[in-house]
Order: sequence, then structure tokens, then C-alpha cells
Amino acid sequence: MATERNSRTTTAGLGRYEIDPDASTVAFRCRAVFGLVPVRGTFTVRSGTVDVAEPLADSRIRAEIDTASFHTGNRRRDDHVRSPDYLDAARHPLMTFVADQVSVSAVAGALTVCGVRRPVRLAVTQADATADALSVRATTRVDRTAFGITTARGMTGRWLDVTLDIRCARR
Repeated sequence: MATERNSRTTTAGLGRYEIDPDASTVAFRCRAVFGLVPVRGTFTVRSGTVDVAEPLADSRIRAEIDTASFHTGNRRRDDHVRSPDYLDAARHPLMTFVADQVSVSAVAGALTVCGVRRPVRLAVTQADATADALSVRATTRVDRTAFGITTARGMTGRWLDVTLDIRCARR
């Protein structure tokens, strides 16, 4: 365990934490229109748990992301991305991430989008913990075509750079 400094550590206490959807976000950025136009947006985390174990490698994480929450500030684009052409939010209301490898610097697991499951590795860039809470920032790059989302190649960015800001409380 890390040494406490002002009641904050970089290692969470053992046990189950629940992700706070109101304090957590999934932000992304990509480039569209043949790489010329930057696009930024967010998804809402619906729910999730973090089970911190000893050793840390035995910890587990599960998170659910609401596909209908896709938001870039452009209603027409947002509605189209939620449609069957992309995320098909009506048939696939959730994206899920399940981690099976956890370390201080990385989290590896499987992301399921539109019923397609692929491995994903997140780099942990910041972690803070108190006796009853933890917060983590992690980043990754996702290839949408790996999940079968191939609409509008060239016009729609293939790669999404994702930043997760997750806040959890012990339950």
C-alpha cells in the first residue's frame, strides 16, 4: 500500500467500489472528413464496479456505457451515429468493458460494442484514492472498424482517442 499523504494515496483499499455515473465520463476525439475535421464528444457511464484485490493483478473492473448517450453537440451527427449505421443504440443499448488484468499503470480487458468483443488496453495516467473513494484517468485508442462499424470510411474517423475519468465510492 502507498503511504498516505493528506489522506490521499495512489492505491485503493481492498474491496468493492461502485462507479459514480454522475461523476464519471468517457470522452473521445477523432478526425472526420478525410482527417480534416476534429470531432470531440462524450458517452455516459451507466454503471460499473471495481473490485480491488491483493495482489492488484487479481482486481476486476466492469463498466457499462450507454450508447444512446453519444454526444458531440451536433444533433444530426449524434442521431446518425446512434442509428443502425453505426452504434445501433436501439438494438445495442450498452457498450461493456470487463478488465481481467489490472496494474498501477495499465488495465487490460475486453470491450464489447454492437455485440463484437475485442481486447483493449488502457494506460492509467492518473489515480487517486482515499479510504472510501478512488478516481482514475485512463486513455486508449479504439479502432471502430474492429467492432464492425465500417460506415462512411474516410468521412468518419476510424480511430477514437478515448479518455475515461472514473470516480468510484466504496459500497
